[in-house]
Amino acid sequence: MTSVPNVELLGAPPQEESALLTPAAVQFVSELVTTFESRVDQIFLDRKLRKAKLDQSGGLPDFSSETKHIRDDGDWQVSPVPCRLANRHVDLGDVSPANTQHFVAALNSSAQGIQVDLDDGHCPSWPNQLKGLHNVYKAIHGTLEGVPPIASAPVIMFRPRAWNMIEQNMLVNGRQIPGPLFDFGLFMFHNAKILLEQESGPFFYLPKLEGYKEARLWNQIFDWAEEKLGLPLGSVRAVVLIENILASFEMHEILYELRQHSAGLNCGVWDYSASFIINFGHRTDFILPDRSKYVNMERHFLKSYMDLTIKTCHSRGCHATGGMSAILLPTVDSTQRNAIVEKTCRSKKTEIEAGVDGFLVYDIGLIEPMHKLWQKHAPSDNQYSVKRSEVSVTAKDLLLVPSGGVTLEGLKHNIAVGILFIEAWLRGKGHFPFKGAVEDSATAEISRSQVWQWIRHGAKLEDNGNTVTCTMVKELVKEFQKQHSSNLTSDEERRRLEKASQIFEIVVITREFPAFITTYLSSESAFLDSVKHLT
Repeated sequence: MTSVPNVELLGAPPQEESALLTPAAVQFVSELVTTFESRVDQIFLDRKLRKAKLDQSGGLPDFSSETKHIRDDGDWQVSPVPCRLANRHVDLGDVSPANTQHFVAALNSSAQGIQVDLDDGHCPSWPNQLKGLHNVYKAIHGTLEGVPPIASAPVIMFRPRAWNMIEQNMLVNGRQIPGPLFDFGLFMFHNAKILLEQESGPFFYLPKLEGYKEARLWNQIFDWAEEKLGLPLGSVRAVVLIENILASFEMHEILYELRQHSAGLNCGVWDYSASFIINFGHRTDFILPDRSKYVNMERHFLKSYMDLTIKTCHSRGCHATGGMSAILLPTVDSTQRNAIVEKTCRSKKTEIEAGVDGFLVYDIGLIEPMHKLWQKHAPSDNQYSVKRSEVSVTAKDLLLVPSGGVTLEGLKHNIAVGILFIEAWLRGKGHFPFKGAVEDSATAEISRSQVWQWIRHGAKLEDNGNTVTCTMVKELVKEFQKQHSSNLTSDEERRRLEKASQIFEIVVITREFPAFITTYLSSESAFLDSVKHLT
């Protein structure tokens, strides 16, 4: 309970972290929710209506004639970013602040920025939310042991949860509240003034927007928070993650809505690719091939998306950043380590040559090689001068499904990633290492989406021509369980793997495709039961 009228807190915070949930902070979040909750509800209604319209008509998205005047007007620009955002060559990605050791290491790194993540790389249990937000609070207030002053640390780019996530432990007027409003509200209330004084924020990554109206809502939230906290207009800056195919048709419009608050746009690969299945997965002409073999940033639909992002951002005077390298460097074999660094550098060099202004890596060991790469090929703060005037991207380019088939190895890999992600969530972890890379909700989304789609359409395996069926997937799930169980040491671990496998089987055969695996899991009884015991 709480002393704030019309607010209920269902989970008692630990003593130390109770400093986050002061009456004044809770009141701020409550007013934020009361002001914007109906507009958040409208977002979900608009998404449903848009999806229903596309499904019913069989149509495809395109650049809207209603907003053509915004795209055609070459005069407007995004407001220049503060000096600490001028150079963002290398950000660290998927840094969950609930992982104190990783968060401290990130703050001591030479990255320009840190994607402080309550979304893809984070599991939003109540203990994790409070611990993560409290670690951020302590870092900014100078009380987190072993980290430099916030003005000299890599800049914090705070990523709240996406709109699909709910905070189940806080009710306002009898309703559970939108997760991102909880995250944003507490972050702003406790930290915004200090960050502004230190010329270090408040800065954000905004995940999973589907169009400019959602950017407009965030802009209204920024305006409201700035006024409420007495901050100058435009103090908040945000990078929008273009993680949905629908948003790629509205990038100019997204920047326009946020033009006083924008820090540019970011390209990813797996959430964006999964959005093809989320939006069009029931259509036989949108079957995405094996992602491990046939889906990468060199394929036409993804290359077009990145080229358009770069051209759009640079025409408006803001950053276009590339996705995250999920590579994990080996710690023992130096020869293998050097080979992986060289391969990663070759991949990222392609993005630099395309004109990006920065990108993300997960492994702290990749920061220095990436700095050297930038120094060699594009040493200036940004590449705004790379206008990409030769780029002309059409709707057909963005919607061109890559050629290729389905492999047994790719099917097994998707099953493994999907199960292990669910198992990680049941442990309260938002990402995990697997086969030399970090896996998070983005890779889990594309993995489970592909398995669902291949079953749905009876895809044929390249290897032997066999049809992907529910029975085949169940057999492969059992095979993976047996193999992975041999590495486990306790009955509790084996039970958790069994439960994760059962949940995975449900989400890949369900008739109504869940738009987000994280939404599904956050209301799953197994997850809710497991996180009660997390500390």
